[in-house]
Order: sequence, then C-alpha cells, then structure tokens
Amino acid sequence: VPTSNVSVVDLTCRIEKGASYEEIKAAIKEAANGELKGILSYTEDEIVSTDLIGDNHSSIFDAKAGISLN
Repeated sequence: VPTSNVSVVDLTCRIEKGASYEEIKAAIKEAANGELKGILSYTEDEIVSTDLIGDNHSSIFDAKAGISLN
C-alpha cells in the first residue's frame, strides 16, 4: 500500500478587520509570490495529496479547499 509523504493542517483564524475569502486568497497569493516565495505556495488547481509529494515548499495554500466563516 503506497503511503503519501504529505500532511494537512486545518487553520482557523480570527481577524480584526473583516475580509472576504477572495481578499484573503489575494493576500496569501501576494505573499507566496513575494516575501514568502519559495516557502509558501498558492494553488487554485484541483489537487490531491499525492500531487504534493516532492514539493519543496514548507506550506501550500489550497484555495479551493478553504472557506470563510462569519
């Protein structure tokens, strides 16, 4: 049985100012392409855990897997 070499984290944050999920995604994408380039990756692709094997980023934000709560 193959074993995946990845893990998942469910991150819940409470922010001071209101923000839509689109705004949150934009901020994370900007960080992934800027100051966190090479550390944080951002994807809107349909992915499964095996797609991430071998990726060198410390964290990958899966925009399709997130939601915004009120």
